[in-house]
Amino acid sequence: MAEKTEVVFVDGVRTPFGRAGEKGMFWDTRADDLVVKAMIGLLERNPSLPKDRIDEVAIAATTQTGDQGLTLGRTAALLAGLPKSVPGYAIDRMCAGAMTAVTAIAGGIAFGAYDIGIAGGVEHMGRHPMGFGADPNPRFLAEKLVSGEALNMGNTAERIHDRFPGLTKERSDRYAMRSQQKTAAAYDAGKLQPDLIPIATRSGAGWGLATRDEALRPETTMEGLAGLKTPFRPHGRVTAGNSSGLNDGATASIIASADAAKEFGLPVKMRMVSFAFAGVEPEIMGIGPVPSTEKALRKAGLSITDIGLFELNEAFAVQVLSLLDHFGIDDEDPRVNPWGGAIAIGHPLASSGVRLMIQLARQFEEHPEVRFGLTAMCVGLGQGGSVIWENPHFTGKKGKK
Repeated sequence: MAEKTEVVFVDGVRTPFGRAGEKGMFWDTRADDLVVKAMIGLLERNPSLPKDRIDEVAIAATTQTGDQGLTLGRTAALLAGLPKSVPGYAIDRMCAGAMTAVTAIAGGIAFGAYDIGIAGGVEHMGRHPMGFGADPNPRFLAEKLVSGEALNMGNTAERIHDRFPGLTKERSDRYAMRSQQKTAAAYDAGKLQPDLIPIATRSGAGWGLATRDEALRPETTMEGLAGLKTPFRPHGRVTAGNSSGLNDGATASIIASADAAKEFGLPVKMRMVSFAFAGVEPEIMGIGPVPSTEKALRKAGLSITDIGLFELNEAFAVQVLSLLDHFGIDDEDPRVNPWGGAIAIGHPLASSGVRLMIQLARQFEEHPEVRFGLTAMCVGLGQGGSVIWENPHFTGKKGKK
């Protein structure tokens, strides 16, 4: 049996993330057009990649209907101008859709079936709210396989607060405020803009151009957060301020074997070390990244102390805090989400996994003293996903910020 092939993250891009709904900047933009524009932008950035050498296109969406249906990977490939010889498929693992697209392509490369693939995701939550049109099997509730609250992500976050009293609303609010501040600082320093693909928008006011995320709230204060409603239960702790919003957006990445990247002169921004997915009780789905991270660390032969940078999806502040507490990491640890996260940027469900990777890849360039990084996220219905990456710029010495 041959040794597994080394898998690398070549490049990744995303659209700006918009607010979902009629007032959002992408209300009149099709979901498939968002991911097609991301793919076109990605290919334009990597002109040395022969399009006919792309072996697979995997595009995720949580609600696969309408303009998010019809086997997105294949339709997006055709719309993006790839040769008809390039196949594609669609993936659904709710919030971890794009992450699963990456790991599925990576598995094919490691096995030797692929050399290069495109992996990404899209979610237009304005057109397709989470769970819209789904018909959960009545046995879920009738046979008590899950609580009714397991089908509402906000309720699962409240349950994490219940289970871990040390995870207070004040901590969640403070974490959320810091996320907003860090993202605003990252924008001011020009950290996020290089990987954003501008998108033409259309509305009643005419044509526009989306160049930055729409839901940013850098003016957020603890006082403002304290006064927000708790929509999931009276006197609860989960609010719109300490959660990600409802968003529209898309991501795309090139995943390749190290040999193929070298053959075509493609950059190597990260090397994949290991990945893992894990299941937990659906009622407290937010703790999913804890066992998936433990699993990924075990497969890599590493410990949490080896991880020098963390990109954790902020579906809810309490969900990130539960992982930090488990591993003994401080709420303000500078290794965690240095440029903020989904609370500020947004979380268009199936697209977010690649956003985490895009940001980690950029941070690796700035931190040659860091060897390993983690991208991790919770997943609806009680799952977690984690991918460990190695920094190809690692020297062991601190670089310039």
